[in-house]
Amino acid sequence: MPNDPTAISLTPVHASPVRSGNVLRGMMLMCLGVMMFPFLNTCTKLLTADYPVLQIVWARFAGHLLLVVLAFLPKRGLGLFAVRRPAIQIGRSFLLLAATALFISAIGRVPLATASAIGFTAPLMVTALSVPLLGETVGPRRWAAILVGFAGAMLIIRPGAGFGDPAVLLLLGNAVCYALYQIATRRGSAYDTAETGIVYAALIGTLVTTIAVPFVFQMPDGLLDAFLFAGVGFFGGLGHYLLTKAFQLGAAALISPLGYAELIGSTILGFAIFGNLPDIWTIVGAAIIIASGVYIAVREYRLRALAR
Repeated sequence: MPNDPTAISLTPVHASPVRSGNVLRGMMLMCLGVMMFPFLNTCTKLLTADYPVLQIVWARFAGHLLLVVLAFLPKRGLGLFAVRRPAIQIGRSFLLLAATALFISAIGRVPLATASAIGFTAPLMVTALSVPLLGETVGPRRWAAILVGFAGAMLIIRPGAGFGDPAVLLLLGNAVCYALYQIATRRGSAYDTAETGIVYAALIGTLVTTIAVPFVFQMPDGLLDAFLFAGVGFFGGLGHYLLTKAFQLGAAALISPLGYAELIGSTILGFAIFGNLPDIWTIVGAAIIIASGVYIAVREYRLRALAR
């Protein structure tokens, strides 16, 4: 599942005063949140062998919607669903739906660690796309970091062989859609809160897939598969909720780099359950992507601090 560790930070939240205790709790919540995603992706990968992609996507959004509504509705009431720019919320929600469908279509044929590493190119794309789509300025240092990060992605993909695998192309399409989703999130953040944005992303995905899923639905074959379907929604919803709370407690530059810990969890679960270990090129490429992403996050934070 596409899970950029900086995605939630692009939305406005009512942040608590940044105290050392708050930052520590935020860092702990961030680590807990991103550790949900390898479990989410493992459940998804296991289900893709026997069930339609559409049904898994539906379970992902329906479970996510249930969790975030239970988390946010008691405090926000029906105001949680009030939006000032519905077109932006609907557009970004469809982008997330497309990204999720592409990711789930690919994950059955790609090791967990490789899929996560390719997904981490999304924040690099956000920085690059923010120039034409948001009119932001990106200096030569950040452009250099973007190019280095994409070089890391090429080490993982190895175009001579990798582009022959449709799953790799699907993962790249997922990264593009997810980057555009984040751009739309950044644009919509001027009008609606993070909680509203998260709920709408889950709501639109649930509504669209609920219309279509009866045509392909298969009853879970046993209790284990039923738990896997429940896990897809539970781990996705809980992970994004924890990330939202984390960014309310600490600055994004301190919190977001911890999101790359997802790759550790993906590597461990990929080996323990599927017997996959990343090769040396995947490890080197992932390290380059992570270094580039962390540099861009810190650089943007410093530039915004100087602009205040």
